[in-house]
Formats: sequence, C-alpha cells, structure tokens
Amino acid sequence: MKKLVCLVAVIGLLISSCKSKTAQEQAISEEPSKPNVLFISVDDLNNMIGPIDNFSNVKTPNFDRLAEMGVTFTNAHVQAPLCGPSRASIMTGLRPSNTGIYGMAPDNEVRRDGNPATKDITFLPEYFNNNGYHTMGIGKLFHNHAPDSVFHESGGRVKGFGPLPKKRFVWDGYGKGIKGVHGRTSTDWGAFPENDSLMPDHSSATWAIERLQRDYDKPFFLGVGFLRVHVPLYVPQKWFDLYPLEAIETPPYKADDLADIPDVGLQINDLPMMPTTNWAIESGEWKKMVQAYLACISFVDNQLGRVLDALENSKYADNTVIVLWSDHGYRLGEKGTFAKHALWETATKAPLMFAGPNLPKGKKIDAPVEMLSIYPTLLELSGLPAYSRNEGKSLVSMMNKNEGVEDSFALTTYGMNNHAVRTNQFRYIQYEDGTQELYDHANDPNEWINVAGNEEYKEKLEELKQLLPNTNVKWDEKSKYTFQPYFVEQKARTSAEN
Repeated sequence: MKKLVCLVAVIGLLISSCKSKTAQEQAISEEPSKPNVLFISVDDLNNMIGPIDNFSNVKTPNFDRLAEMGVTFTNAHVQAPLCGPSRASIMTGLRPSNTGIYGMAPDNEVRRDGNPATKDITFLPEYFNNNGYHTMGIGKLFHNHAPDSVFHESGGRVKGFGPLPKKRFVWDGYGKGIKGVHGRTSTDWGAFPENDSLMPDHSSATWAIERLQRDYDKPFFLGVGFLRVHVPLYVPQKWFDLYPLEAIETPPYKADDLADIPDVGLQINDLPMMPTTNWAIESGEWKKMVQAYLACISFVDNQLGRVLDALENSKYADNTVIVLWSDHGYRLGEKGTFAKHALWETATKAPLMFAGPNLPKGKKIDAPVEMLSIYPTLLELSGLPAYSRNEGKSLVSMMNKNEGVEDSFALTTYGMNNHAVRTNQFRYIQYEDGTQELYDHANDPNEWINVAGNEEYKEKLEELKQLLPNTNVKWDEKSKYTFQPYFVEQKARTSAEN
C-alpha cells in the first residue's frame, strides 16, 4: 500500500513538473522576438521619387509602396553632401565636424588609432552583431562596401559603377577641366546595357532575395547598397522608354543665381569637369540628362520591388524593420551644374523612409531631420539599448507621436568649418571665413535670393548661428577629396596651421 502511495506521489510530481515546464516554454515562446532589419541604401538619390516630389511624373511604384508601408521623411538632410563622409557619419553615428572625415576615406581607415573620435567606435552593423544579430551586407554601404569583418556574411561589391560601353556616349569626363589638375567624372548618360541582369544592382537584389529565403536561428540585419542612381546614368532602354523627351520637365533655374553667393561658396561650386546648365541648355542635352536620371530611378525602384516582394513572401514579413536612405541629393541643373557637392537644398536633401512593426502606415513628416538619426532610430525600433556615442536623435517618438516636429533642424557640413542649418522655414549657411547665406523657404523655395544681408532677418540670423557646431576638427589624415580643387587647398592649408 505504501509503495502504491509513493508511486502515485511520484507520478503527480512528474505531471506537475511537465505542466510547469510546458508553461515556462509557452511563456518564452510568447515573448516578442527582436525584429529583423532590412537596411537599404540608394546612391545619389534626390527627392524626385513619387512619395516626395513626384518630379515630372516619375514612375516609382515600389518607393510608393514602401511609403504606404511606413513613414516618409520629405525633408531629411545628410551630414555631408558627398558619399564618403556622409556614409561614414551614418555608420559611426558621429558628425564630420567631430571626426574630420570631410572627404573620402578607405573603409578600413574610417576607424583607426590615429583618429581620436573613431578609434574605438562601434559601426552600426557591428552594434547589431554585438547584440545577437546575424549581419549580412552587399553593395555600396560604406564608401566602397564595408570595413573588413563588419558583417558575418558579405556579398562584397562590384568595383566601379559599370557596366560601361566601349566609348562614352556624350560626356568625356573632363569637360573644361584640365587633365592632371582636375578629377575626371564618370558622368555620362544613355541607354546601356541591354538587360537588367547585366547590372550589379540586379545581382545585389538577387543576393538579398536568396538571404530572405533562408532560415535563421537569430534575428538578422541585412544591408543592401544599390549603386544607381550614381553616374554614369546608364540603364537599359526600357527604363528610358518610360519617359518620352517631350514630357520631361527640367528643374527651376535662374541664370544669375550665383550673383549673391560668397567667394567660398563659389569655390566649392567650381567643378570644371562637370556639365554646366548653360552647356546643357545650349547643347539640347538638359532634358536628356533628366530623362536618364529618371530612368535610373525607375530601374532601382524595380530592384527595390524585387527585394520587397521577397520580404513579403517570407516568414519575416511581419517582423522586419525597413529603412531606406540615400547618402545625399543631386543637382540636375540647379545652381548652374549637375552634381552633389554643395550646401544648398538639392544637394543636402535625400529620401529617408522607415517601415515596420508598431510604426504608422502611409505617414509623411515634413520637418527637417538628419540621416545621423538612422543609427539611434534603428536601435530603438529593434529594442536594443541606446548607444551613448550616437550624436543623432532617435525619430521614433516623432514618427509615432509627432514629438519635436516644431523645433527640429538638420545640420550639414562640407569641408572644415563650412556648415548649413535647415529649419522648418530657413536654410542658413556659414563658410569658414564667416561669410553667410540665408534663404527663407516660405518665400523662396528655390533658394535664389540670399537675404543674409537683409536687416529684416538679422535676429533670425543670430538665432540660427547658435545651431552651428562648436567643434571643427582638422581634416583626418586618411580623408581626402582630390576631385574638388577647393578641398585640396583647404586640407593643405588647415593641416599646416598650428
């Protein structure tokens, strides 16, 4: 009898233990898992896309689709209007004025012992590495691809911006520039090659699609860096066919626009190797250049769509944060040239879009924000601890509650001690010699009239000055930009100063 009682007791304990274990397992399974991250960069993309400017009736069904999935910032600004320093800022979470990375730096030299600001920085993908994510990346994410060992799995990047025809179609790359003195641009435009499959971006999208079809035992961070719409503006003919020349608009242009620009601004804008707007008008190429740019947008839109399709057809569709951004805008004739390379609106403004769990859908925010906010925003959306070194602010509360919309601003730096501040109404520029520009967007959205010398704006000018950075470190030794004569001179001059 005693044996029977003991046996019943043991069985009862086992059943109780099993029930307890099952309850614990259920509780664990019900804990929300960290979201995956799909991190998409589009090179040299300005705000012409459908969800923002919808310029010349551009055809971007997949940018439109992503906008409906989440939040679009229509007034986002880069921290440098040049790919190398802009991407270094996004990936380090630091401003160029604190790192001295004003020009291009090799990926493996962004973080190094010789730079006090970056020597022990944790790059954005690495932060996800360190917090239990499987990280993957392909294409142009940093200036080239990525520093060694940043990703658990790297697809690398095809060198350059090809494929290229045997002979350029229109632009020789020098223009009025002097060989050996000025850099040669890859700027050119025309239909090439025959098929999308020959484009590196198509291969990058395919690589990303394959990763989205895999199984993972931990959350993933997947970076995809598209090369277009970076010059040369070459994509297959079918994308040009979407834009008949007779229907193409050209951006607003004022022939004497630069008459009230300070000397340093004119030096920065002196790009003899680039096509000028006057040349484009006289040669009849302006509409063709805009057509080519729009064709490139539609091509990369299609690659984006392929990746979004793969995500939506995967098991990760409902638990993935998406961010899409560009490293700067691009001028298509504004201020007299075709380039980024400036502290004006069309060079510093670029698309920024977020989508994912617990974010509004189809929302647009017009307040000025910074690409520097990508790092802290992704951490908050992923439920990861904030990184104390981040100099940007998370945009989550703005997206969900409109917090900070009224007093938001963005700061862009181009070279040492040249800065632009963008607020809801104004753009203020101060150059290294103290000269200034001020534009009132309420009355002058094209930034044609510099009112910095107007007494009516004196108080506003002083208010905007307070937003400039207090620190302006010298050029980092490994950072340079020989393509632009002004920066060659500035780095040499400021490096020689004690």
